[in-house]
Amino acid sequence: MLTAGLAACALLSIAVAADITAERAPVLNGVNAFGPGERLTYVLKWEFIHAGTATLAVLPDEIAGGRPVRHFRLTAETNRVLDKIYKVRDRIDAYTDLALNHSVLYRKIQREGRHERDVVVRFDWENQTAVYTNFGNPRDPVSLMPGAFDPLSAFYFVRAADLNINQVIERPVTDGKTCVKGRVAVLAREVIRVNGKDYDTYRISPDIKHVGGVFEKSKNARIELWISADHRHIPVRIKSRVAVGSFVGELVSDAGDARVDPPRE
Repeated sequence: MLTAGLAACALLSIAVAADITAERAPVLNGVNAFGPGERLTYVLKWEFIHAGTATLAVLPDEIAGGRPVRHFRLTAETNRVLDKIYKVRDRIDAYTDLALNHSVLYRKIQREGRHERDVVVRFDWENQTAVYTNFGNPRDPVSLMPGAFDPLSAFYFVRAADLNINQVIERPVTDGKTCVKGRVAVLAREVIRVNGKDYDTYRISPDIKHVGGVFEKSKNARIELWISADHRHIPVRIKSRVAVGSFVGELVSDAGDARVDPPRE
């Protein structure tokens, strides 16, 4: 159950774009949306159980392949109580070009119970392919659609886009095994209250037909995200409903904002 929730948090995995032709890209305001030093922390709950925390961070730009790149990181972990039942320690590092046009490298270290993965996806844009390896064992290259992102970078692409109600945004997304068109609908603009603070938000919902696991097996499964309607487009709440229950992730800390800390266990 918990892994499904953490996977939903990493739904920071589906790309979006405006209701436009496939050849055009949404207008980006990425210079203002986020930058190195941003750190967002979330409390993860399954039904009414405090399950753990997740953190989204924008790290300093780096050099990869002789070129400057952006660096994004997502970590997720269970708390001490859940550790005794099903311990989770996941970390994803994603790298894109500075203009946020496509991914260049993706790494995932997954420790969930007895399940372990050390995944690296290398993007070869000269040959329009990506190669997935797990513990160094490669799969056959997968063909890339132009402008493809890894799952985590895709969400930052969303944050950098200008959003409006009734948009349907598309962008190629790959995990190194397949490359598909990710799609998100901007459903509404709503004011929600999270941890004592009101947020003006956009409610968005990704198409999850390409998401496997418990989402694939659950009838009427759904994931929704509320992101702030200001220039930062911060994810404030993430909610999913599947056959085994409801998962919620809520913002409890924003870098530079000492107003609130994650709840103590």
